[in-house]
Amino acid sequence: MAVIESKKVELTSSPQEVFDFVQDLTNLKELLPQDKISDWSGEVDRCSFKVAGAYTIGLKKASVEAPNRIVLESEAPSPVKFDLDIAIAETETGTKAGMVSNLDVNPFMKMMVEKPLRNLFDYIADRLQEKFN
Repeated sequence: MAVIESKKVELTSSPQEVFDFVQDLTNLKELLPQDKISDWSGEVDRCSFKVAGAYTIGLKKASVEAPNRIVLESEAPSPVKFDLDIAIAETETGTKAGMVSNLDVNPFMKMMVEKPLRNLFDYIADRLQEKFN
């Protein structure tokens, strides 16, 4: 098992605004690096996309706690089983958001996927910050 965390970002929008955007998985495409994904397919509760030079990833909503938490989990055709916990918290000046992922991988696979996934999650966090500030 591997745990990968994104950086935490400060947002000026309300937790509800951020939550409303993120909980609709069709919006996830806006947060991904467009030059590194293809074959995008999205619905409110699930999406899939191919990462350049890698695999196709499928995600579906596993649980929702409005307006503070959305948990996504992998589904076929993802080659690795994982979840992605998106946390949204109110602060004095707005909102703080970040992600934690638990991957079911062996130590060898962990070495291969840890850095690219951390970079991807940080990229998503940066895009959230751009969109909601």
